[in-house]
Amino acid sequence: MHSPQSPLLLRATAPSAIDLNMSVTIIILLSGAAACAVLYTLSKTARAKSCKKARTEPFPPAWEEILNNEFPPYQYLPEYLRTELQDEIQEFLFSKQFEGCDGQEITDEIRVLIAAQACVLLLNRDVRCYPKLRSILVYPSTYVANNDGLFGGGNGNGSVRLGESWNTGVVVLAWDSVKRGAMNFDDGHNVTMHEFAHQLDQEDGNADGAPILPRPAYASWARVLSSEYTRLQRFTRKGRKTVMDRYGATNPAEFFAVATETFFEKPEQMHKKHPELYRELKTFYHLNPIEWQESQTPRIRTGQHA
Repeated sequence: MHSPQSPLLLRATAPSAIDLNMSVTIIILLSGAAACAVLYTLSKTARAKSCKKARTEPFPPAWEEILNNEFPPYQYLPEYLRTELQDEIQEFLFSKQFEGCDGQEITDEIRVLIAAQACVLLLNRDVRCYPKLRSILVYPSTYVANNDGLFGGGNGNGSVRLGESWNTGVVVLAWDSVKRGAMNFDDGHNVTMHEFAHQLDQEDGNADGAPILPRPAYASWARVLSSEYTRLQRFTRKGRKTVMDRYGATNPAEFFAVATETFFEKPEQMHKKHPELYRELKTFYHLNPIEWQESQTPRIRTGQHA
């Protein structure tokens, strides 16, 4: 015999108006989230296609003239690396924003020279073009920055700087130092490469002197760079002469950035004095700058004495 349902059972099985409204709200939210995800994916795909298209555009002759006149290493790169550098520059300039500070006007010279030096670090490697970087802020010369960072919150004690790199997607550079580093490519000092080495280091979320590496490479990297970092600290304390700038003894992140500058600008000296470190950086960057130096023909550059 079928018995009628109790009032309690009826209340448990019949949805209330509140339940229905909540369900509709959840459905709307989920639909909205799904739509946003689709739009984000489409936008990301479209941007990737646009970046790829930028790489295939003819390289402007005016940009190449800037590289030939103001970035000596460009002339000594093998043809395939010159072509790749042009592609990387075009994608970099398409995807990154430049902003002048303290009255600095942004010109093609500024954009191309910064992009060229930054993109040398990407050559011969199957990597994305600084995926977290969005903006490059350019000052005319050295600037005063808050000790706690670019976006405030400090104690008011500023310091004079040539450049900064932040994991918020911003690099800050002093233009006169950028230009000097591009022209004088054999003194071991290059603020652009230094700050963009920090960007590589920060891609995994940590500024610790260890960029993203193949998993088997971490053990060797840690052993060699830790040993070399300790050695630089020891030499710095004793006031001994070093191939690398002593600023690299500040912390592991600065050591990697300084080592990168030295690797590209003083490769023969680094190879002679720090062969294991040179080998680690050569493996990471997939480049051997010694070959570029060997291909150079003697000449006098602006500001250089015979």
